[in-house]
Amino acid sequence: MKTITIQEIMSKPVHIAKSAKLTEALDKMIEQRADPLIVTNNGEVIGTVSRKSIAEKIGSKHSSNLAPAAVHVAACTEDDFTSAYPDQGIEILIPLLQHHKMVVVLDKSHNLVGQVTGGDLLKVLEPRGDIDDVIEDACTIQADERVVHLRRRMVDDNINKFVVTEGGEVIGMVTETDVARAMVAFKEVVEDRHQDHRIRNLLVRDIMSSPVIALERTAPLKSVVDLMLKKNVSAIPITEERKLVGLVTRTSLVLTL
Repeated sequence: MKTITIQEIMSKPVHIAKSAKLTEALDKMIEQRADPLIVTNNGEVIGTVSRKSIAEKIGSKHSSNLAPAAVHVAACTEDDFTSAYPDQGIEILIPLLQHHKMVVVLDKSHNLVGQVTGGDLLKVLEPRGDIDDVIEDACTIQADERVVHLRRRMVDDNINKFVVTEGGEVIGMVTETDVARAMVAFKEVVEDRHQDHRIRNLLVRDIMSSPVIALERTAPLKSVVDLMLKKNVSAIPITEERKLVGLVTRTSLVLTL
């Protein structure tokens, strides 16, 4: 069987300069549905910036008096990225993508030429088993919970997404992107002296994505993968008789490859 190379499945890299503003990075993440972004300095890859790092920076007390447009990407850059070469076989990507959201693809001169995510890998490799083999416990939060409490749970427990429930039923999803976007928008429109009071009244239902895409536990695993790729989402809630039983994520699918 012919070996598939990384060059055959990699995507065009989505990158941003370390000197760019955080608002520009967040806009690019949302517009291109990319997380994380590759951070460059004079064309050289120096790390990545994620929605999580932006949410933590904008929401921190240290940055409470800074407008998002005044903060640069360099302040949120993480340097623990992983990379590969375009002529390598895609089998090396499996263990890398089990621990990283993205693999940066560099040529032999260390120039940026592409990127690979779990979604790219799932387009050419089919996960084994059924939904019960890949389902993960879902972290839930009530729609009327305060966003400040949501953010604290994300930071303290290293959780990047929550299923929003009301009356035991799934009504939405909230991710680090939603929190980061809400923090940026909030600080841009609310005066500094009102921010502390107003932000404490911001509720999860105010920032969640709804309606949510969910599938029944009896659905074929292929339909989960197909929906995830079609909608370009990283997780699908799984229900049984309309009640939440867990999540299938890109990471849990990659783990079965």
